[in-house]
Amino acid sequence: MTPSLPPISPHISFIDLQPVVGRFLDDVIAGLGASPKALSPKYFYDARGCELFEAICELPEYYPTRTELALMRDHAADMAAQLGGGGLLIEFGSGASVKTEVLLRTLRPAAYVPVDIAADALQASTARLAAGFPQLPIIAVCADYMQPLRVPELERIKASRRVIYFPGSTIGNLTPAEAQEFLLRARDLAGAEGAMLIGVDLKKDPDVLHAAYNDAEGVTAEFNLNLLRRINSELAADFDLDQFRHVAFYNTTAGRIEMHLESLREQTVTVSGYSFVFAAGERMHTENSCKYSVQEFQRLAQAAGFRPVQVWVDAGRLFAVHLLEV
Repeated sequence: MTPSLPPISPHISFIDLQPVVGRFLDDVIAGLGASPKALSPKYFYDARGCELFEAICELPEYYPTRTELALMRDHAADMAAQLGGGGLLIEFGSGASVKTEVLLRTLRPAAYVPVDIAADALQASTARLAAGFPQLPIIAVCADYMQPLRVPELERIKASRRVIYFPGSTIGNLTPAEAQEFLLRARDLAGAEGAMLIGVDLKKDPDVLHAAYNDAEGVTAEFNLNLLRRINSELAADFDLDQFRHVAFYNTTAGRIEMHLESLREQTVTVSGYSFVFAAGERMHTENSCKYSVQEFQRLAQAAGFRPVQVWVDAGRLFAVHLLEV
């Protein structure tokens, strides 16, 4: 039986598929034992990580959130007209759901299914949306949407089609090969007649990208280092955060921003009894943020079985929202 969390409204249900701590430990041990060392960005989002990311989205250097939100406000009616009403809207990585609220007001879906790995943030955003859309059935799923998603409860919802909404350019955290695999799974979840609305960050001046991931206030640095704080708290580790620094740069060849944590000295760190040696200057890869031209992303989507239908791009050509159909 699928575990559920207590409902906060007759129209809301919670389904808890969150990975257990053992999976977190396995991933961290594997990542620290790799060469080069790496940690998965999906573990950024504990309660503190979510707070920091929301703060990042408000920074003057960080253009993606405000640019995508402006695109949604300007074009949500057109998007909804093309998608049609009465569908099942499935959102990956719902976060604060600010952009979702804009879409919901025009799309009028039969039901809304937010999927997020951070349980506390998911419950908070769902409660806020329920207050604004009191008659909208909501099935909140706490899960790792980067893994195959199986939610039998969705089969009981009568809807005209399934629409997967994936804002925020989170697709960029994956390598192109991983992104294609992810899109294949999304296509299967959307099913026949399904569609996908997805935000994608565009290639641009590297100086703009550098500023966005190295903000003057140091919030992104704190966000990156918070991953070590979480490992200390949940996995009995002893990372000294003062002995690591945030590093982010644009890899022109790969077309992506890379985030790392660099060891400031030679040191040994233990995690749940496992020991890992860091050399001075050794970097631990924590996140990619791949950037695509419109044409590059459309080719990627086509290779995964989607047909590009339309793309909305801001005047500064910073960000794109793509409409794809199965």
